[in-house]
Amino acid sequence: MTSVFSAAIQTIIDESVFNNNYGVPRMQMALALRGKKVGMHKLRRIMLKMGLIHERKRKPKGLTKATTEIQEKENLIRQDFSADKPYTKLLTDISQIQCIDGKLYISPSSTALMGRFLSLIMRDNMKKELCIDTLKAARIRYPISRATLHSDRGSQYTSDGFRAILAANNIQQSLSGVNHCYDNARMESLFTTLKKELLYRIPT
Repeated sequence: MTSVFSAAIQTIIDESVFNNNYGVPRMQMALALRGKKVGMHKLRRIMLKMGLIHERKRKPKGLTKATTEIQEKENLIRQDFSADKPYTKLLTDISQIQCIDGKLYISPSSTALMGRFLSLIMRDNMKKELCIDTLKAARIRYPISRATLHSDRGSQYTSDGFRAILAANNIQQSLSGVNHCYDNARMESLFTTLKKELLYRIPT
């Protein structure tokens, strides 16, 4: 039976040059879509034997500088990323990419329900306009009015300019607690996947 799963795993890997970065949870999902159910522990043993278990080589560095002057807001999401309807809970953050010619900052917005990017803006700085334009790009393509948008407490998100566009679109703001990294864990997970499976594999 192990050989059957090994053959199925190899078939999945051969489908795309990026699939050899699949971890155990994603490989389990890919196998299930092909009608092959296997437990996490057994799958991990098989993938370990096949040399497919990779240790994380790089850890994302936090970029948030908390703005202590601004009154603390309530965390509306409270690590609950579930939703009954799409576009009701949105997530956003900034991450840094080290490139050959300097630092690149990426700012995506994501839907908590489907876990996909709605917009993504890239700049060589992390000023508030980066975050404002991220929200504008999502607003143009998707019905995000009346949604709840969660982010950290960086000065970009607590700025008057960012809050103004939230108010103009009737979007509620939810902010993580200071030093509470798990409050926006879903977005951190998306960043990790994007970097590990794509960005770190190209000569940035």
